[in-house]
Amino acid sequence: PEQIILKLREVEIEHGKGVDMLTACRNAGIADTTYYRWKKEYGGMQIDQVERLKEIEVENRRLRKIVSDLSLDNMILKEISSKNF
Repeated sequence: PEQIILKLREVEIEHGKGVDMLTACRNAGIADTTYYRWKKEYGGMQIDQVERLKEIEVENRRLRKIVSDLSLDNMILKEISSKNF
């Protein structure tokens, strides 16, 4: 993501100098569709914000796994408790 932001800035600087967007993207070594997709996802972000976003995504994955494990345990316990032994 840090490299993506640097590429976005590189393209924006060239475009600001008057180079058309397609040429600026080619000079940066990316396709114009890639530029627009990255801009939609990372546009306006600083590098420290992207690093924090990555940390949050990792934490979110970990928490989702915990919730799914606990939900499964809860379902198993409910099933066991509903049966008469």
